[in-house]
Amino acid sequence: MSDTATKPAAAKPKVSPGEFIRQVRVEANKVVWPTRQETTTTAIFVAILMTILALFFLGIDTGFGALVRWLLTLA
Repeated sequence: MSDTATKPAAAKPKVSPGEFIRQVRVEANKVVWPTRQETTTTAIFVAILMTILALFFLGIDTGFGALVRWLLTLA
C-alpha cells in the first residue's frame, strides 16, 4: 500500500469568526444582483410559461382520461 492511503487528509486551518465575516462580505460583494426590471421581466416570463404548461398538461390529462374512459366502455 502507498503511504498516502494511510495518512489522514489534511485538515483546513480554522478561521476566526471575524475573518469568516470578512470573507463572507468579500464574496457577497462579488454577487451581481438583478435590477428591478430584470426581476419583473423574468417573473412575467415564468408566469406565462407556467400558464402555457398548465394548459398543455390539462389538455394531455383530459385527452388520456377520455381515452381510458372510452377503452373501459369497450371492456
